[in-house]
Formats: sequence, C-alpha cells, structure tokens
Amino acid sequence: MSQKHRFIIFAHNSPYDKLHQVATLGLTAAAMGKQVTVVLLFWTIKKLAEGRIDEMDFSPEHQIDGKEVARLLKEKKVPKISEMFAEAKQVGHFRVVACSAGLEYMGVDPDAVAKNVDEVMGLPAILNLTAGAETTLFI
Repeated sequence: MSQKHRFIIFAHNSPYDKLHQVATLGLTAAAMGKQVTVVLLFWTIKKLAEGRIDEMDFSPEHQIDGKEVARLLKEKKVPKISEMFAEAKQVGHFRVVACSAGLEYMGVDPDAVAKNVDEVMGLPAILNLTAGAETTLFI
C-alpha cells in the first residue's frame, strides 16, 4: 500500500486573497489524493474565532482593486473559503489545526476556534506532525 504524499500549508496571513490561496491549494491537493494539513497561526486564528473567515478583505497592496475582485468572485459564484474547506474534507484527506499558543497570543476564545478546527495543538506537536512533508507552504 503506497503512502499518500503530505501537503502542509502554514496559514499566517488573514486577508481574503491569501486565505483564498490556502483554500484553493488545499482543496486541489486533497482532490489529488494528498494528505492535507492546514495549520492556522496568529491572524488566521483570530479571523476564524471572530467568524470572519469568509470576509472579503484584501491585502493593503490590493485594496484599490478589492471591490472589483469581490464583485467578480460573487458574479462567478466562486465558493467561500469555508465552503472550500468543507468540500476538501469531502473529496479527500483535509484537516485544519490551530496552534494553541496562537489562541493565547491573539486573545481569542478557545471554544470559538476549537469548534471550527479538527484539532488545537502546541507547536512541538505541529512540528512533529508536519516534519518530512513533501510539500510545505507558508502563506
């Protein structure tokens, strides 16, 4: 039996354009049969805890075009980030974990995060989980 390739995405940045890349890459990798783990850090943890994961905010360098991009995404019926995460879980092996220290540092309610992730774990456990992955991205 062949072992599935592990595909790791460390998600630190929370603007929509960055999270959209996390979601599309994760969904695509899961659909291709890879074992995908998305590790939420700092700002992504805060955005998830606040229930704003699908909020269409854009990086400062893209603010000028943000409204037009948001309009096009809606017009073309591009799935929301939360929908892509859910679809990735349906089509393959996809899990979302949050760094426990990030919860503390960002001052968020652990329960608000825990109900939206597969697991909350410490950095040593995250590093052990992600060690030796074939693909590792930091977004």
